[in-house]
Amino acid sequence: MADTPNETAPLLELRGIDKTFGAVQAVRGLSMSVPAGEFVTVVGPSGCGKSTLFNMVAGLDEPDQDGVLRFKGRSCHAHELLGRVSFMPQRDLLLPWRNVIDNAIIANEIEGADRKTARARALQMLPEFGLAGFEAQYPHQLSGGMRQRVALMRTFMFERELMLLDEPFGALDALTRSMMQRWLLDVWERHRRTVLFITHDVDEAIFLGDRVLVMTARPGSVKLARPVDLPRPRSAELVTSPEFIAIKREILAAIEEESMKSFMATGMRAA
Repeated sequence: MADTPNETAPLLELRGIDKTFGAVQAVRGLSMSVPAGEFVTVVGPSGCGKSTLFNMVAGLDEPDQDGVLRFKGRSCHAHELLGRVSFMPQRDLLLPWRNVIDNAIIANEIEGADRKTARARALQMLPEFGLAGFEAQYPHQLSGGMRQRVALMRTFMFERELMLLDEPFGALDALTRSMMQRWLLDVWERHRRTVLFITHDVDEAIFLGDRVLVMTARPGSVKLARPVDLPRPRSAELVTSPEFIAIKREILAAIEEESMKSFMATGMRAA
């Protein structure tokens, strides 16, 4: 019998999820939930399964049997989520032969949207994404930050309740990255999409998130789910506040413990 939709359930829920690739278990017993409208950030040591988590939620990989995956209150297979969530990988993946507008509407075109209508809507969104006047520019004419804005605009235009953002600012310099973080929060405040955001930067995770999930060393699971009880909107000065630093200290300690486990396990295998 099909599940009855539950309007009070989290938008996304995973319980006891395992994922194995050959002899390697990437995640084990992974459990987490993401309420609608929440901005959740994910951090952890290298190889902890963050990308595996994203690939399952995006519908690109199926978890092993026996775990529970629920979306909008209904149990489902991972492949059923393909196309139901928007996913921005680390690279902007802009097509060099398309200008800003035509890169922004790719997903809408693939869905069969009217191209003229999609382009008109994209033109209206340009100022919000800091791209007014750049609609005819091509990727090679844009800075790294502007390319990421185009990629994020494309992700927002693919209107889905859940957005997966995988290290979208990881390749940017520190100043541009800080500006992009504040800009993203401004856009998120207006649209209130549910966001699951991978990062290796603890400051970024705290600054952006309503909650920070710290993953264990491989096989990955959630070690710590730390609420970020800091006011919004958030200013740049927040990162030097005692409250911010206290959260950072707790998260760093959890990551360091797991990184040491990963380091020791790697050393033992090498020996």
